[in-house]
This record gives sequence, structure tokens and C-alpha cells, in this order.
Amino acid sequence: MHIQLTACIHRHQDCILIDAPPATNAQLKKIGCVKYSKTLKGWYSPLCRENFVEIWQALQSLGSIDITAIRTYLHDRNRLLQSRTAGQDYTVNSSKLITPISLPAHRRQLPSQYLKSTASARYIEPCNEEATTQMIQQLRLKGYSPSTIRTYVNELIQFLATLKNTPADSFGPERIKNYLHYCVVTLKLKEATLHSRLNALKFYYEQVLFKEKFFFEIPRPKKPLQLPKVISEEKIVDGLMAVQNVKHRSLLLLAYSAGLRVSEAVSLQITDINSDRMQIHIKSAKGKKDRMVTLSTTILSLLRHYYILYKPKTWLFDGQYAGEHFSSRSAQQIFKAAYKNLGLPPNCSFHSLRHSFATHLLENGTDITYIQKLLGHNDIKTTLIYTKVSNRDSSKVESPLDKIARKRGL
Repeated sequence: MHIQLTACIHRHQDCILIDAPPATNAQLKKIGCVKYSKTLKGWYSPLCRENFVEIWQALQSLGSIDITAIRTYLHDRNRLLQSRTAGQDYTVNSSKLITPISLPAHRRQLPSQYLKSTASARYIEPCNEEATTQMIQQLRLKGYSPSTIRTYVNELIQFLATLKNTPADSFGPERIKNYLHYCVVTLKLKEATLHSRLNALKFYYEQVLFKEKFFFEIPRPKKPLQLPKVISEEKIVDGLMAVQNVKHRSLLLLAYSAGLRVSEAVSLQITDINSDRMQIHIKSAKGKKDRMVTLSTTILSLLRHYYILYKPKTWLFDGQYAGEHFSSRSAQQIFKAAYKNLGLPPNCSFHSLRHSFATHLLENGTDITYIQKLLGHNDIKTTLIYTKVSNRDSSKVESPLDKIARKRGL
């Protein structure tokens, strides 16, 4: 059996990528430092001496291990470090491996985690290669969430890749306006993507480069008003009750019963469930806000049954690896599997459970301000969107066609 260890950059760090036959999967799962990545489509581990030794000892009995690629990678990187001028900044991880902020000067390959919208835009020219590092640092210092950092950096990367050899700091309002026009006409980006890109550029020029505020001169595209996707109460029950796995059913039912976002549901801890007060404590939700939501008596009995079966330690819903909670991506896949054959409106997602929760409360007579509190909305206007899809009042209105048909006995 032939096993090859190569090196790559994943999640902004050097990693060991393990190219091995499927027969080794059982053994790889037992290695504590190794994880599976859907992005890389393979097993990987952070690159350091300790992890390398652990992988070597676990796999050497299974066949021959080729480490030529890792040797080449380390040789090239060390030569790069030696060639840099004195005073170059480097980051040092806990394993004391030096990782240069800037990779070889010809072009820097970007981390795959930031490449969402344009797969071909994988390189930034040397004149702009420090921009992403500066952007990430400033976003972290200002306390932005990981998802927002991912979005902003991804949008900046697409911008920098388009500039090629043109320094980004030389751009003014007119050139940025021309670039956004290019995004609309040539790239045909949607309004939501244009808003994200504009926000990312605004942050970069005003918060990273500290240039004068000029983005008020640049018009923003008007966003389309899209109504939330709502699932009927009957289909909610049909889909959830069809889930045989107790853990998966508990996760979906809990999300619907309390109107939780997918990130809130998967990151709940056991101590967040307060059965005495029949409340759930949602910590550091969107906008870093805490809130309390109602704990359903039905879900409480199901959670107690689930706890006896699975015995979670810290997280209410444990993930694939020890110490991690259930992933949002897995929760989305569970939702799609549960509602695959129920004829739902297009583009329904896990978040539709939250939309359905709010709409069903409104239709059952719950005050809109209380729904706002349960959902954690700052502005009542955000909650009022559910009045547009609720049938509480529209069901009382008779169509003129039905009235004419009833009079004529049609």
C-alpha cells in the first residue's frame, strides 16, 4: 500500500495532506491530530514535527510512505525565509514552526477557505499581497465574527485578483466606481454580493488604509425585497417526525421550537438548557447578543431521552471530533434529507425553520413585539416582514372571483 504525504495551505496555515487508499480511513480516524476536510477532499493535519511523527508511527505499518513533497516544501520555505531582508514579520505557531506572512514573491497562493465566488482568482500579485493579512488583523482586533471575516476577506481577494499589478492603495472613488460597474455589467453579480463587496472595500480603505471617507459618493444597488420561505405546520411535523435518528430529530425540533439560527442550535451547551425556568440561554448570537428563549415542554422530554442515549459532555450536540460541537453544514444536510420529498418551496434551508416559527406564532395571535424579543431583532421592522407571509388576516379576505362563483353557484 502506497501512502503519500504532501503539504498545502488550509485555513491559513501549513498542513500535511494525507493521500492514502480508502482502506486506511479507519486508522486515520484514530489519529488525534488528523481531520477530514470536504474542501481538500482528504485527511489533513497542521504541519509540525509532533503531528508528523504521530502520523508516521500510525501509518508506517500499513505500507510505504512517500514524504518527498513535504521535504521539498520545507526546503523551499526555509530558503525563502533566508532570502527575506532583516526585519520581515513572521508568525510563530504553538509548535514553533515559522510561517512567513508572505509566500514566494512571484505570486502568493491564497487559502482555499476564502475562494468562494471565483475559483480562478487564486493569486494576488506582490504589490497587494499584504492587504489580506492587514485586513484579517484589523477585523480580528475590532472583534468581527469569523463568518464576517471570511466574507470580507473573500470579497477583498476577488477585488485584488482583478487588479493584478495595480496597487490597491492607489484607487480613489472613480476607479472603485468603475470596478463596481464592471462587477455589475461583466461579472453580473447579484445585489447581495455587490453589497458585501462594497462593505468589504469600504472597511479596507477606511479602517485598514485609513483613507478619507469617500464611499458616500458611490451608489449602492437596491436590494430586492424577498419574502421568507415558510413551511406549513403540517409539513414541519411530517418532516421532523420522519427523522429516525434521535440526535438529528432533537436538533431540528429544538431549532423550530425556539426559532434558532443554525449556528445557535449547533453551539448550545448543556448548561444553556434551564429546565427549572423553562428557558434556553442563547449566548453570543448574531451581533454578539445574548437572549433567553422559551423551552418547549415537548422538546424537553425529547432532550432528556436524547441525553440518556448519547450522554453529551459539554456541547449539547457533539461533533465528529472530541471537543467540537455539531457543524452547521451537517445540520443543513440533515434538514435537506428530512424535507427532500415533501414538496417545499424552492431554496428552503435550515433557516426556514426559524421563519416558520415566527410566522406560526404570528398566525396564532402572538404579539409582534414578543416575537421580536424571541428572535433577537434590534429593529421591529425586521420582524414585521413576517406579516407579509402570515395568513392570519389574509385568510379572512374573500377573493372577488370566489364571491361571484358562490353567487352563481359555480
